[in-house]
Amino acid sequence: MSSAPAILLTDRAEAASRALPPLLVEAERIAATVILGVHGRKRSGPGENFWQYRTYSFGDPVQRIDWHKSARSDRVFIRENEWEAANTLWLWASPAPTMTFKSHLAKTTKRDRAMLIALALGALAVRAHERVAAVGSPFAPGHARGSLARIAEWMQHQQGPGLPAAGPMQRYSSAVLLADFYERPDDIRKAVTGFAASGVNGHLIQVTDPAEETLPYAGRMEFREMAGPLRFLAGKTELLREAYAEKFREHREALRDIAFRAGWSFTAHRTDRSVAQLLMLLHGLIGGAKSRAFGVGSIA
Repeated sequence: MSSAPAILLTDRAEAASRALPPLLVEAERIAATVILGVHGRKRSGPGENFWQYRTYSFGDPVQRIDWHKSARSDRVFIRENEWEAANTLWLWASPAPTMTFKSHLAKTTKRDRAMLIALALGALAVRAHERVAAVGSPFAPGHARGSLARIAEWMQHQQGPGLPAAGPMQRYSSAVLLADFYERPDDIRKAVTGFAASGVNGHLIQVTDPAEETLPYAGRMEFREMAGPLRFLAGKTELLREAYAEKFREHREALRDIAFRAGWSFTAHRTDRSVAQLLMLLHGLIGGAKSRAFGVGSIA
């Protein structure tokens, strides 16, 4: 009897792992459609990781000369380290129960779409030799494809609260938070403020199902809370549409205001829309003044 839960858990784990390669393949395919140009190439600067050697030029600090390398050549070489001020992209896709919703108007759940967007952004970062990491994961930032695979697997099995907590992050790094953000605005503001207070530049992406925006139902309908016991029975659902749309708009405006006050940007994305189109829009924010990953702005 005690083996039944273990067997069920194993089956679920195997099903999740089977879904992982197609998810990564799709993310990398989408990333390939976005042209990064010269953005994100490695460059020298203050840091700890070695990047490259270059020939000494007049005006270079003498303490940066690599005497061991220079002794084996007839030239003097400067040791350059990788610029680390803003070259880590932190990704987070909400594991909240509400993210598993999928209506008849969409082909994917909000969670799968959020993970796909996050991995596509990660693939872009890896292609541009940026370091990438997942908020809350045990893995250190990396810029190899293996790092992206570890992030994908971790996201696939992630469980936890609907809002992330800012951990130790380098100042001027960038964070992309993907969720439906149906939590209370005060709670969302607190979470975003935690990141911004650490000097992290960021972007909120609200991922919603088309039915959540349009309420395309009519007649007698029962609505159930996905993460709780609440239920609501509507006699004529179509009569609620106008008031519902206004409440939805107010909540989205609150999200936009939270992002604006934190110096972040905000984007709304529906699961029936193109991921590639979203990445092209986000590409307009890449390489901003504050960060090599994301600048400050707002698109919706």
